[in-house]
Amino acid sequence: MATEKEKMAAAETKSPSNKSNCTSPGKKGDTDDHGLPKKKDNGCDTNLYLYHDEIEDRPRASTFLSSLADYSNTIPTASAADPDAPKPAPPARMGTLIGCYLPCIQNIFGVILFIRLTWVVGTAGAIQGFLIVLTCCCTTMLTAISMSAIATNGVVPAGGSYFMIGRSLGPECGGAVGMLFYTGTTLAAAMYIVGAVEIVLTYMAPWLSIFGDFTKDPEAMYNNFRVYGTGLLLVMGMVVFVGVKFVNKFATVALACVILSITAVYVGIFVNFNGNDKLQLCVLGKRLLKDIHISNCTKNVTGELHQLFCPNNTCDPYYISHNISIVQGIKGLASGVFFDNLQDSFLHEGQYIAYGKEPEDIEQMERPTYNQVYADLTTTFTILIGIFFPSVTGIMAGSNRSGDLADAQKSIPIGTICAILTTSFVYLSSVLLFAGTVDNLLLRDKFGQSIGGKLVVANMAWPNQWVILVGSFLSTLGAGLQSLTGAPRLLQAIAKDEIIPFLAPFAVSSSRGEPTRALLLTMCICQGGILLGNVDILAPLLSMFFLMCYGFVNLACALQTLLKTPNWRPRFKYYHWSLSLAGLTLCISIMFMTSWYYALIAMGMAGLIYKYIEYRGAEKEWGDGLRGLALSAARYSLLRLEEGPPHTKNWRPQVLVLTKLNNELKPKYRKMIAFASQLKAGKGLTVCVSVLGGDFTRRSGDAFMAKQNLRSCMNEEKVKGFVDVLVTHSVAEGLSHFVQTTGLGGLKPNTVLIGWPYGWRQSEDERTWQTFLQTVRSVTAAKMAMLVPKGINFFPDSTEKVSGNIDIWWIVHDGGMLMLLPFLLKQHRTWKNCKMRIFTVAQMEDNSIQMKKDLKMFLYHLRIEAEVEVVEMTDNDISAYTYERTLMMEQRNQMLRELRLNKKETLGMVQNLVDYHEQNAEEKLPLVQAIVDHHHGDVNKTTSKVRFAEPGAEPTVDENAPSPPLSDNEEKDKDDKDDFRSSLLHIIDSMWDSSDERSQCEDAPSLPTEEKPRDANPNGEAVMTKANITPDEGTVRRMHTAVKLNEVIVSRSHDAQLVILNLPGPPRDTKLERESNYMEFLEVLTEGLEKVLMVRGGGREVITIFS
Repeated sequence: MATEKEKMAAAETKSPSNKSNCTSPGKKGDTDDHGLPKKKDNGCDTNLYLYHDEIEDRPRASTFLSSLADYSNTIPTASAADPDAPKPAPPARMGTLIGCYLPCIQNIFGVILFIRLTWVVGTAGAIQGFLIVLTCCCTTMLTAISMSAIATNGVVPAGGSYFMIGRSLGPECGGAVGMLFYTGTTLAAAMYIVGAVEIVLTYMAPWLSIFGDFTKDPEAMYNNFRVYGTGLLLVMGMVVFVGVKFVNKFATVALACVILSITAVYVGIFVNFNGNDKLQLCVLGKRLLKDIHISNCTKNVTGELHQLFCPNNTCDPYYISHNISIVQGIKGLASGVFFDNLQDSFLHEGQYIAYGKEPEDIEQMERPTYNQVYADLTTTFTILIGIFFPSVTGIMAGSNRSGDLADAQKSIPIGTICAILTTSFVYLSSVLLFAGTVDNLLLRDKFGQSIGGKLVVANMAWPNQWVILVGSFLSTLGAGLQSLTGAPRLLQAIAKDEIIPFLAPFAVSSSRGEPTRALLLTMCICQGGILLGNVDILAPLLSMFFLMCYGFVNLACALQTLLKTPNWRPRFKYYHWSLSLAGLTLCISIMFMTSWYYALIAMGMAGLIYKYIEYRGAEKEWGDGLRGLALSAARYSLLRLEEGPPHTKNWRPQVLVLTKLNNELKPKYRKMIAFASQLKAGKGLTVCVSVLGGDFTRRSGDAFMAKQNLRSCMNEEKVKGFVDVLVTHSVAEGLSHFVQTTGLGGLKPNTVLIGWPYGWRQSEDERTWQTFLQTVRSVTAAKMAMLVPKGINFFPDSTEKVSGNIDIWWIVHDGGMLMLLPFLLKQHRTWKNCKMRIFTVAQMEDNSIQMKKDLKMFLYHLRIEAEVEVVEMTDNDISAYTYERTLMMEQRNQMLRELRLNKKETLGMVQNLVDYHEQNAEEKLPLVQAIVDHHHGDVNKTTSKVRFAEPGAEPTVDENAPSPPLSDNEEKDKDDKDDFRSSLLHIIDSMWDSSDERSQCEDAPSLPTEEKPRDANPNGEAVMTKANITPDEGTVRRMHTAVKLNEVIVSRSHDAQLVILNLPGPPRDTKLERESNYMEFLEVLTEGLEKVLMVRGGGREVITIFS
């Protein structure tokens, strides 16, 4: 011991925090009654001698506070099988043409081609109109390339984009995109229905209007669309409900109508190469007029126009100053009108349709509009993109039928891309042909009001306009039926995947296998779209949903390609991640160019569904690409974190919870995990681990079960983190391995939470506290912070709310851990209502007033609110109680050493102990009876398997050696020996209970300090006494520190909700006596406190006054 004390004295000589050196413990001088030096040295202050070993690395709080003016962070830094698996496909019947190409053609060509394309060309001009169509076609082409790569990377059952995105990006993205695709398809049905009604009411049977002349009141026209659209929706819904087979057969008729109509338009354009006189326009100056027969297109005073523009003999100024002219509507390709249609003619709502952009010609000038045609919608390049984009959707039709294709991985890419090339050619050529054939004013007349309500495209066709009118109506009707058939089935597929819980009712099918409930919901949403009543409003809205869907397809392909997922092996080879990113960029750009608020609505809807699935559903593992993205992001972040330790401002406890398990392999102290949750408040890293003793090959099942129990316990406490269980022969070594190896790169725990070994006194196996101390040493060596909660069962649950004080006893400066921990705890609802009180200890030589002032300033700079109190500890002599307590502790250690004797010697010692405790003759009992009675009085006894050493030999315990099988007699002898030894230990431990504990029992026998026990038993064997034990000076001083601090802490913090104080460093000497003494010191230090958190820093600053 003298050698160690000399080292300690030398360490203090180097310590800058002490002004003088300690007197060497080996140096002789004046002593008191207990043999201790009377002269005390300031550097080895008796009141804080328990923390004596810490002073070299961790200055006293008073020393730290005195140097706040030069404060800086100078402490060294620490270095199922898928339940949705596709069913076997039916026998393949269809090839590329029938199964993929023609369905795509039918779905891509839609109502916009017939009723809006000419208006788009006239408004945007040939150049910008061509760019609009080209942009939309490029978007779908890039998406088709990405879709082909995904569709050929394995079998894709029906479900289209929903299935592909869900299996590529995960259930969250899949569900969000599936709902977007469903909403887009439903709104597309509404657009087709409104378009079909528009064709009938505007161009085929205007006399069916029930709200008057809609040519003079646009609202009357939209009301007609709403009423007739609702009726048509009910009829189409009944058709879908009753006969899906009819819908599939009607699709062939609709496809034939589409092909026939487009062919008729092409033929008509070339038939009218030189133009015709069928359509003539009446033009006033440069303005287009409507509702006037061509024979009345004159300025005669008695004519219709004169009476219209000159009411009450007051003529319109524009009418007076401009002439009337008749213009040929279909001029033909030979006329050169193409060059007149090159430039755009974008207008604001209410401006007149006229040649050029002169304000005199296009502005209303607050005059009556008469029968002049004006714009009903503000038009721009981006708005027209949104209106036209639905014309190019429908590219998923082939992938939706993959189960019916003979070779889906061949047919889908070829059929889809060829369909897009075909439709793109038709659209682009139509732009040029329309611009080269039709007059600009007629192209911009959206509803054909200047030609008597006729459809411009129909009047270009050959042989008759009715070919186009009937064909466009039937094809639009067919597209609407397809949407009403497909949307409910998509919704049912999403509901059956069980990723969105509230959709569960829609997974039910009728007795005929039809998704009736989903159909009803689809019709309700579709009715909402019909009530908008305007194709120009519906088209941009549904464009958003399709663009979001296509964007996710491109994102899925780009991610899979960039991440080089091992399973990413598409048969379609003509793709590249840059093409997918270009497609994604186009989709997002078109969304925001068209309508930023519609785009935000669609993205907000997708985000809400994503978060909902993440929170409530998403229990499926589909092997999605986002897992790979998360892995790549984690790898990148870990490599970045590896560059250096975090700055003090970014430090937060990353907790490693060392959990003890009970016999059922469940956490023995659940509140350890609850406390970790309260400390973390849901942030940072939490790793919950446990160690099982034994052989892994035999206990692998136990390890798995323990891990499951830890995981469910963490889930119940709402702690997000990781769990692990290690099986090893030595529990202490296993805990050390966890401390050393848990974490990866920069993502490693920096704080260890370990429970207090409550039964260390009652166990004859010194390993109960050696495991704890070895873990403390391992954590210290790893430069990690350490938290030891004592009285953990009294800590509050995470559901409770406590109020009161959190008391911090700041003995030594430990990097600011004691300041930071209560602040973090107060972030949790459980501790939110508690107040912080900080106590620090002042010695006789310290200026307590200045210390309090400095501490208040320090807390002010730390932005922490707390009450401050400086406790002055008088420099009293070591009390007789302290000396008595130390002697009892030393005697206990000596008795525990005697337990290493053989059974015969132990029996003799027990007899002496029994005699020692006898107070009168009535209490004398035979040895066996005393032990039996004591044994039966302990219902919670646990047996030990430590073997006794032979007489005169050092006891050795081979922890790694497996126990040999025991016979029945051997097992009986072994159990008897264990029972005997446990009983003996309880007798020894009961002798050394504190005087406070003994005084609580009225009948408890007391042993006067002056009375000395007998020195020998009747057999003449020596018995230890207090008189022949001389305690070590350092041990007495440490006990004095523990006693004095405990008195002060209990007097001020006995009613605190939590007491946080510094954990003294473990003894450097690994002898059994020193380790047992250390545990006793901690017991004395925390005596009388219900909830204590002992804290030891990791050797770096964790809190700073700087911003």
